[in-house]
Amino acid sequence: MTLLGLSHRRVIIVGSGHAGLSVAAELSRSGLKPQRDFAVIDSNPDGRRSWAFRWSSMTLLTEAGRSTVAGRHLTGDPYRRPSPREIEQHLLDVEAALGLTTLWGIRATGVDRLGDGSTLLLSTNEGPVQTRNIVCAAGSAARPRIPSWAVDAAAPGIMVHSADYRGPSQIPSGDVLVVGAGHSGQEIARELSRTHRVTLSSQPSAVSAARPARRGVGRRRALARGGAALSLDPGWEQLGIEVLPAAIAADGAHIVFDDGRRIAPQSIIYATGYLPADGWLPRPVLDATSSRRKRGTTSVPGLFVVGMPNHGSQDSDTFDGARRDAISIARHIMKRP
Repeated sequence: MTLLGLSHRRVIIVGSGHAGLSVAAELSRSGLKPQRDFAVIDSNPDGRRSWAFRWSSMTLLTEAGRSTVAGRHLTGDPYRRPSPREIEQHLLDVEAALGLTTLWGIRATGVDRLGDGSTLLLSTNEGPVQTRNIVCAAGSAARPRIPSWAVDAAAPGIMVHSADYRGPSQIPSGDVLVVGAGHSGQEIARELSRTHRVTLSSQPSAVSAARPARRGVGRRRALARGGAALSLDPGWEQLGIEVLPAAIAADGAHIVFDDGRRIAPQSIIYATGYLPADGWLPRPVLDATSSRRKRGTTSVPGLFVVGMPNHGSQDSDTFDGARRDAISIARHIMKRP
C-alpha cells in the first residue's frame, strides 16, 4: 500500500510500537480490517523499532508477565525482566498475528481539521493524507532529553545519551560520569563499574519532576518514572561507584554538582530521560496537556493520543496503560459518525 492508498482510510495510527499495536488490536476486535479500514505508519526508515537499538544487557523494569501487547504474552518465566530484543520480537509477532503491514519511513508533521466536518488532514514527509481518525502513538520516550548545561560540557572521551549507549567497550578508559539515577542510569553504572571508575549523579529527570507519582501508586511505579531511585541498590560503595547529588552545570571539562563539588570525568553518559514525539500535534492539543481528559481523547474530534501520560492517564506509557487507552480510543472511533 502506497501513501496515496492511505487516503480515506477510517483510521491512521501514527507509530508502530506497543501503544500503536494495542490500538490496532482493539480496532481489529471491533471489526475493522488492517490495510482496508485502518493503517499504521512509522517514522523509522528501516523497519526497526527503537527497542532494537538498546544496549544488549538492558532489561525492562516491567516484568515479562506484564509486558503484554494485544493479548499476547511473552514466553518463559513471567517474573523475569525481559530484554529489549525480546520486546522487539514480541512486537513483530503481534504485527504478524494482526495481519498488519506497517508503512515505515513515513513521519507525521502536522494535523488539521478540514472545515467543520469530520475529516482530518494528516501532513507527512511524503505528502498529505485525508482520514476521519488519527491516533498519535508516536511514543512518550522518542527523543533523548539532554540537560541544558550539557552544551558547556567538554569531556575528552565520549558524551552520549543512554539511547546511544551500547556497552562498556564503547566507552574509552578513564572515569565515567553517569547523569541520572533512574532505572537506566543504575543499570549502566552497574555494568560500567566492572571496567571503569564510575560516578553516579542522582539527577531526577524532568519527566519525574513534572509528573510526581499519584497517591496510591506503588514505590516501583514511582521509581520507574526515572527519578532518583538509589534505594533500589544501596550497595554502590561495594561496587566502587561514587554517588553525587544532581549535576547542575558544566565548565568545560569540569561538571559542577548541587553541593558545590566539581569533577572532570573522561566520559559522560546522560541517563536523563526522553521527550515525547508529539510536536506535530495541533498547538491547542499541546497546550491542553496539563488538563487531564478521558483516556486518549483530545479537543480535536477524531484525534486521539495513546501511550503518552502528558496527554492522558498517568500510566499511559506502561503496557497495561496503553491497552486501557486503546480500548477507550477504539470505542470512541466506532461511535463516531
